[in-house]
Amino acid sequence: MSLDGDRIFAADRAHPQNTPSFRIGSSAHKLAFCRMLLDSHDPYRPAVIPWPVLNDTTAARLTGLPIWNIAVQVEGRAAQAVRSYAAVIKDPLLRDAITMDGNEEARHKEVLRKMVAFYGIELEPEPDYPAPDDPEWAWLSTGYAECIDSFFAFGLFEFARRSGFFPAELVETFEPVIQEECRHILFFVNWLAWHRRQLNPFARMRFNFRCFLVYLTHVRGRIQTARQVEGNKSFTATASKAVSNDFKIRELLQVCLAENDRRMARYDRRLIRPRFIPSLVKLALVFIR
Repeated sequence: MSLDGDRIFAADRAHPQNTPSFRIGSSAHKLAFCRMLLDSHDPYRPAVIPWPVLNDTTAARLTGLPIWNIAVQVEGRAAQAVRSYAAVIKDPLLRDAITMDGNEEARHKEVLRKMVAFYGIELEPEPDYPAPDDPEWAWLSTGYAECIDSFFAFGLFEFARRSGFFPAELVETFEPVIQEECRHILFFVNWLAWHRRQLNPFARMRFNFRCFLVYLTHVRGRIQTARQVEGNKSFTATASKAVSNDFKIRELLQVCLAENDRRMARYDRRLIRPRFIPSLVKLALVFIR
């Protein structure tokens, strides 16, 4: 499974540096971020992914991670949330783009299920994913969660590659999934900026308050998840032993920033990039020596 370079760079080549910039919130802005997502789609199929054979040590490391049930269910909920919001969108272009986003989230779940089946990882019974009562809240929740998680996933993915925590073949197999998350958050932050400008001042204030509440919810959720993972001594010991000699927290944050910039650089330079988490990390680096 590999990314098609022509598709990945199509949006950027279609908008070279000498192309006039657009007004944020304009129809041209909407066209740019929707076409970025649609034109860079990689039609790989989870059923035919050639999973690499792992040695006993690496296989034990993979199967011992206490994350696979959570990961599969997160993708299942995300797919339902995004598709539910797409169903209430009237604009055809936006609906097509958000529907593709939801389909790719569902495909991520299938990739994970195929992987755990191949390596003999047992999952808990998967729950139902009911349609949300508030599709907009579910869409915002999914988008903000990806903005937080993907930034650090970019660095941890590179972290795992450099440290040898996972073999290069397995890292390469997951590359399209990681890059799709980059596309999703780039689409989401541009949709946010565009959508706000479609609202009157009162509706915009209400929308911004909802965004603030969603963000607070995810900060609390991430703290709870961190406590759950920290409580699993097997995971903590295994991960620390594999990588602690090669990286420190400052280096990891620097890798996250570099990987975020590298992955975002593939797409239309006129589109807004996520700023909040990278800015917080840059501020943190001032105090971390």
